[in-house]
Amino acid sequence: MKTSSDLHCWIVVNGYLQHDKFSSLALFIKESAERKKIKATLIRNSDLIPVIENGIPMLKGTFGKLPDFVLFMDKDIHLARHLELLGLPVYNSSSAIDICDSKAKTHQALAGHNIPMPKTVFPPFTYEGIERVNMDVFNQIGSELGFPLVVKESYGSFGEQVYLIQTEEELLKAIRLLGHKPFIIQEFIRHSKGRDIRINVVGDQVIAAMQRHSESDFRANMTAGGRAQPYTPTKEEAILAIRCAEILGAAFAGVDLLFGEDGPLLCEVNSNSHLLNIYECTGINIADSMFDHMLNNIGKGSATDEKTSRLADI
Repeated sequence: MKTSSDLHCWIVVNGYLQHDKFSSLALFIKESAERKKIKATLIRNSDLIPVIENGIPMLKGTFGKLPDFVLFMDKDIHLARHLELLGLPVYNSSSAIDICDSKAKTHQALAGHNIPMPKTVFPPFTYEGIERVNMDVFNQIGSELGFPLVVKESYGSFGEQVYLIQTEEELLKAIRLLGHKPFIIQEFIRHSKGRDIRINVVGDQVIAAMQRHSESDFRANMTAGGRAQPYTPTKEEAILAIRCAEILGAAFAGVDLLFGEDGPLLCEVNSNSHLLNIYECTGINIADSMFDHMLNNIGKGSATDEKTSRLADI
């Protein structure tokens, strides 16, 4: 059995994101791994080529040998799933990343589990280049939810691609602009306007939390101008956040909650939450807890010969 100092971890990041905040986050996580005596390698998804040859999954590239486990800080679902096919432990799993990446999939996955959330409508799908001619269904949705309401693109981060819609005319205009992009429509939680809670969960524990608020925007996200302060979740909020991560199969997650009039409501679950913001707010390094959880979960096991045999350099 290997000790942590014998283990090698890949931290997979997107090769096309060049923004400083993503580079800083990757280095921040790598430093946490090294504090745990884990050999950590930052590797771009663009350096890895998933291949199925003669029905067998293989990985090609110029990366040396396969690691013992992978911390997947990207949303390249096909790559994450391919690494799992090679027998590698991947955190979070490809299925958890896939579900959390889509607001529509997240809410449907949590449905039927007594998770409180805003009333959510899933509008009819259309194909790329095919306009919605009959808009009657959106008039019905507007009547069902009332105005204002919130339109959220299924795929989006940092509070972007989220729109507060005040009138039926605005709703129809937004729908036409979105075209074939997947989105959901939700009731607007007035009681939580400009404020929410981010709770970081690792395993079955709350590690840190912050309350975010904005004086100028209905969204509380810090990239939308919001500010944050350390927050101690209530027992109800903590249980809700842990339960959401558990249902979605996320080993760790940033769970966003809204302030409902009768208690907390699930807003969204982030499988790859931005750890620097909550570190700057609370002084708590979530990455340290993430590596502790991964080490405990894999039992400090070794990589198999099968994994190595599937490696092919080009």
